[in-house]
Amino acid sequence: MKRQIVILLKAVSAAAWISFLTQSSSAAPAPESRFVGLDGAKVHYTNYGAGENAVLFVHGWACDETFWSAQAPALGEKFHVITIDLPGHGQSDKPKIQYTMDLYARAIDAVLNDAKAKAATLVGHSNGAPVIRQFYRKFPAKTRGLVIVDGALRPLGDRAAMEKFIAPLRGPNYAESAGKFIDGITRPIKDGPTREKIKTAMLRTPQDVAVSEFEATLDPELWRHDKINVPLLMILAKQPGWTAEDERFAHELAPELDYQMWEGVSHFIMMDKPAEFNAALIAFFEKHGLP
Repeated sequence: MKRQIVILLKAVSAAAWISFLTQSSSAAPAPESRFVGLDGAKVHYTNYGAGENAVLFVHGWACDETFWSAQAPALGEKFHVITIDLPGHGQSDKPKIQYTMDLYARAIDAVLNDAKAKAATLVGHSNGAPVIRQFYRKFPAKTRGLVIVDGALRPLGDRAAMEKFIAPLRGPNYAESAGKFIDGITRPIKDGPTREKIKTAMLRTPQDVAVSEFEATLDPELWRHDKINVPLLMILAKQPGWTAEDERFAHELAPELDYQMWEGVSHFIMMDKPAEFNAALIAFFEKHGLP
């Protein structure tokens, strides 16, 4: 823990870090809850501040914008920050449609246009990783940088394994099946109320939305080995699932990669260690002139 903090603080110039910490909260713009239309439905987002270049936070599977509550207000004091409820999630409309990474990428673009941001550094948690990568493919000129938080650049399993995982979620006992999966990914979190808060929020996402999104990840086009030629930061929770091969693959894919493996955190890194996580983002932003 001490070593991580020292490394992070060294990466951020003293002047920038002190300025961020001492900035008066009264100077922070009031968050603005907004909706934008997409394909006849409404997409919800919250806007902190203004500016041509934004930091846009994308939640993971079955989550919503509130999962960034330890990041958005704090970083919104310094940057133009946007949090989005992807279609089907949070306060966004939930029509009976296919929930694909392409749809999500277009939703992000609609939000950026409505927020009058010409480009963004996108931060994607978990299944938000293929979302922000798809946005980069579709809108490279609008992508200044990417941050992946405990998410993958390669499929987590072959099609047969993924089909086996998704199958129980399609049945009538969705809440039970999804609940067991959520219990598994939140087990490392020591605080019981936090675990329950995450589970309650995730189970609010409709079954058809959650299943459709997982099915969409089976599309091999999402996992093409096309290069990522913008700065990329990956922060992963140390566990056996992330291998040396994953790291090697990531470096081959992204020439400007900062690859970090954190110990003592769960899948929800940004909630476990918000101060350290925010410092890592600021260091990355400063290093690459973002946003």
